[in-house]
Amino acid sequence: MATPSGNPHQLATAPVVVGVDGSPGSDLALRWAAELAAQRGRTLLIAHGLDLAAMKSVVGGYDATVSSIIETARARAAKIVADARRLATEVAPNLDITSDTADGSAAELLIQHSRTAYLVAVGATGNLGSLAHLGSTLLAVVSHGHGSIVVVRSTGAEQLIRTDGPVVVGIDGGPVSEAAIAAAFAEASARGAELIAMHSWSYWHLGDFAGEPYVLVDGEQIESTEDAILTERLAGWQEKYPDVTVTRKVYRTEATEQLAEWSNEAQLIVVGSRGRGGFTGMLLGSTSHFLVQHAHCPVLVAHQG
Repeated sequence: MATPSGNPHQLATAPVVVGVDGSPGSDLALRWAAELAAQRGRTLLIAHGLDLAAMKSVVGGYDATVSSIIETARARAAKIVADARRLATEVAPNLDITSDTADGSAAELLIQHSRTAYLVAVGATGNLGSLAHLGSTLLAVVSHGHGSIVVVRSTGAEQLIRTDGPVVVGIDGGPVSEAAIAAAFAEASARGAELIAMHSWSYWHLGDFAGEPYVLVDGEQIESTEDAILTERLAGWQEKYPDVTVTRKVYRTEATEQLAEWSNEAQLIVVGSRGRGGFTGMLLGSTSHFLVQHAHCPVLVAHQG
């Protein structure tokens, strides 16, 4: 198994970080993160943000009220973290666990930790902090975090977290795919899973590259070109991870549609933080945005730094 050199996220001391708030979605992310940390011999860092500034803005300048609310918030935070420790210990009794409770927002705390984390896990429901809004918190961490950010989503079935099935990575024609490809191969290798490398293109976007709103193209010729792009993007990675079986898939449909469909059987979907080429418009707010909110398995958003 390959280990990137000079990468702070791959240091032996880099922890698995999980944001908690006591909600069902948070608990699911905690279970997922605890199991992964135990399997990979890493420390689990449990993070909770109080967002005291938001609390103070709500109650205004009443010192007595502010003091009482902050005291209550700190007590609640201590209970949330203690409960999270107990749950993580149930999942992995010998797991090394640390915690960090901060006065700032959950998003700020998790983004800060993402700079040196092995990965950061967040739940798809809940607040990850006392007053933080789900959408703004989750999307802020996914958009502005560093390294691998995993949104832990349930399968919606009895097996809430799927432990079989392939790892699926969405690949475009640009260099920003490198982080996603690297993360996908590493995850497939660590899980002993097949890797589905998926590239998607659409007639709808071809004019964007030709400089014309409409172009006449030979579908088979374009598909052959797109397959070559996918092959080029994967060049060298199979040699780095000879234990990973790779299946290439090229689709003439939107990336969102195909990745969402794969999430019904994958154990992990991997995408980049932005993209071009076959994934034109794959900025957070389109494909990645949709997947972190609607996929039927965890979604890893890979950043280059």
